[in-house]
Amino acid sequence: MTFITHDLAVIGGGIHGASVALFAARAGMDVVLLDKGALAREASGTNAGTLTMQMTRAALIPYALKAHDMWVRAPEWLGHDVGVVACDGLSLAFTEAEEQLLAERAAARRTAGAPIRLVSSAEATRIEPGLNPSLRMASHCTIDGYANAYLTGVAYRRALLEAEVALREYTPVEGLDPTGTGFSVRTRTGVVAARQVVLTGGVWIEPMLAWLGIHLPIRTLVNQLSVTERTTPVMRTVVGIASGLLSLKQFPHGTVVIGGGWQGTGSRDTGHHTTTHESTVGNARLAVHAIPALRATRLVRSWTGFEAETADALPAVGPVPGVPGAWVSGSVHSGYTSAPYIAHCLVQAILGQVPDMPLFPIDRLLVQDMPAATDFTKNGTEH
Repeated sequence: MTFITHDLAVIGGGIHGASVALFAARAGMDVVLLDKGALAREASGTNAGTLTMQMTRAALIPYALKAHDMWVRAPEWLGHDVGVVACDGLSLAFTEAEEQLLAERAAARRTAGAPIRLVSSAEATRIEPGLNPSLRMASHCTIDGYANAYLTGVAYRRALLEAEVALREYTPVEGLDPTGTGFSVRTRTGVVAARQVVLTGGVWIEPMLAWLGIHLPIRTLVNQLSVTERTTPVMRTVVGIASGLLSLKQFPHGTVVIGGGWQGTGSRDTGHHTTTHESTVGNARLAVHAIPALRATRLVRSWTGFEAETADALPAVGPVPGVPGAWVSGSVHSGYTSAPYIAHCLVQAILGQVPDMPLFPIDRLLVQDMPAATDFTKNGTEH
């Protein structure tokens, strides 16, 4: 016989899952967090830790602004330092088409509340002297920055243990069964019982929801990043490009992380992913074009990580339709930036409260008609 021993089971130990587990435990819930590997080592451990408004979709800007403030104050609420550097951010335009794209995207994000303005080439190079002087225009945001992804995972692990969350790392979940009074979470080492459950498995949210008979298509991206050797200071801002194909930041110890959504190869089914030569070279060329001084540095490592994306590129956050007590959180574009605040809002709903900001229920994304979920809806479009 299975006995309920936890108020909440969180399946997936990335930043979203860890944040949900932490806030729920601090609210007085008995929480267990399960992950097939180590905490925050999948997408949350392989990304660049960017905390940006420039690449966040317009509909998520209000959430990202709240979350950015949380990241800056991480030692206060998380209890540990995560290496956050708050700085300005620039998105660059080198062609007429990029100028138009930059203007449209900056306007949409500015309308949503982000402090973004368009600046001339001369002003952009005053803000960031290392820029290629051939740029035509840039958008400038005073709220940007980055965290250290490795330190973040370490900090969350300490905070979760301090909050007495039952951590079940290296515990693959094989299935989930509603019991009428809660859920039985089937693992290779036995059954974990809980009254409520949250699925926070990133690209694996699709097969997780299938355990409950829900078909939510999730696109799997294989994002590729590179890091340089330590070098002298070549930039002091977070730098991107209008197309979204470049994200650059230099960490205090001198390395420069190069990203921007260039794709490697891989499969969610196998869990394997790897870099491609074409993406490494293309991404590096863009980096050198934006910051010419990088030409004198060498790449020391490239790697890949999965990112989940829904059909409308907006999050899947809210109740699972037709399954009382089941929740989902994931597929958030620039999800690292927004994770703490979105988790805060979701936990409010789990506790029976009205969230400070609306959630993003998945009814709109389902392949088949499902019963309506609680009306914590949020509609938004990307421009």
